[in-house]
Amino acid sequence: MATTEAAHGRRWFGHPVMSTMVAAGWLMLQQSIDPGNVLTAIVLGLVIPRLVSGFIGPGVTLKAAATVLHLTGIVLWDIIMSNITVARLALSTSRLPQPAWVPVPLDIEHPNGVALFASIITMTPGTVSCIVDEHRREILVHALDCDDPVAAARDMKARYEAPLREIFE
Repeated sequence: MATTEAAHGRRWFGHPVMSTMVAAGWLMLQQSIDPGNVLTAIVLGLVIPRLVSGFIGPGVTLKAAATVLHLTGIVLWDIIMSNITVARLALSTSRLPQPAWVPVPLDIEHPNGVALFASIITMTPGTVSCIVDEHRREILVHALDCDDPVAAARDMKARYEAPLREIFE
């Protein structure tokens, strides 16, 4: 008899995000939303995650859909603003960047939440998560320009980690 966790991953819609991404990816590749392509996208979106569920583990149940949308907006805004800041810094002849290593202590425990936190940091221009140290429970971030590492860590935790904790834990 399968465990509850294994059975959860074997449901037809056990990985809704992956199913949606597979279906959307198929439709984008086909550049058509005729009924045949939509049907194929639905079938692929249901079958592929089910086939690979043994490799990727059980699906994640997101607990706060509104927080997911809010966090998405924050991340997109931060990416845009960081691009502008990095461009200004790169084009400036009067100001040199102040690179810094920023240790960000981890409060989030869910492995997917930690991975997403590190990914968000890496996607934001001007920062790169270099090490996720599970034993020390921190992410070591390299910041292109940072005059206050403590404030930068506090900002990352408030903007990204707190919503991720609400979503995953």
